[in-house]
Amino acid sequence: MRTLAIGDIHGTDAALAALLDRVKPEREDCVVVLGDMIDRGPGSRQVIDRLIALQHETRLVAVRGNHEDLLLDVRTHPQDLTFWLCVGGTDTLDSYRCEGPSPADWHIPEAHWAFLEGLVDYHETETHLFTHATPRHDVPIGEQGPIELRWASWDDPRPHRSGKTLVCGHTAMKDGLPATVGHAVCIDTFAYGGQWLTCLECETGILVQANQAGQVRESHIEQFQSPRRRFWFLWRSIASKTLGSLTPSRSRGPRVD
Repeated sequence: MRTLAIGDIHGTDAALAALLDRVKPEREDCVVVLGDMIDRGPGSRQVIDRLIALQHETRLVAVRGNHEDLLLDVRTHPQDLTFWLCVGGTDTLDSYRCEGPSPADWHIPEAHWAFLEGLVDYHETETHLFTHATPRHDVPIGEQGPIELRWASWDDPRPHRSGKTLVCGHTAMKDGLPATVGHAVCIDTFAYGGQWLTCLECETGILVQANQAGQVRESHIEQFQSPRRRFWFLWRSIASKTLGSLTPSRSRGPRVD
């Protein structure tokens, strides 16, 4: 059984499709989606459709992100609509072909509302904690609230008191590379901003990334444990596109197909 964690999707359905096609989740696997599935990208509706279908193929655990929080809040408190629209809500409504910004004009299927309302605050295994944002290190995960679980930024977190490895998103790594300090990993790799959607196989550390163009590359989380190594692999990735002469392998950096 594999535990496959997927970072912030943000409506990048083409990237999600390419990623799932590569990792091919099986019935006994567990896919943990770390929240912010909607907003900013062009395909929020398609992403939710795909995840609902995925529930019938594998075990899916979907964590609530701050963007799902905003949408659910606006449904019952329309006065908060303007802020949500400014941070990607307009893209979500466009994907549903809504006739106007008022909830009365939305055409979001009830199955999608049920999926969103069923999102969990976090997921925990014997070895890992999965959250959207970066929780406090000194408080049990079950005692932390929405601010810590959905809004707190990545800032080289300290080891969590549980001793478990944290896997989170929320803070976009705009170079498209995951961040890791060994005991914690952030896999929000700016998919909607033209970078990559990341899947981490937690048992092995293998990373698979896909983008909206359908390109897929593979690497290993250990390759990104220091700023110097991150810079080296970023340079190789850029150089391979610019020069067309570098062919990174898994042992030397991300591979682009």
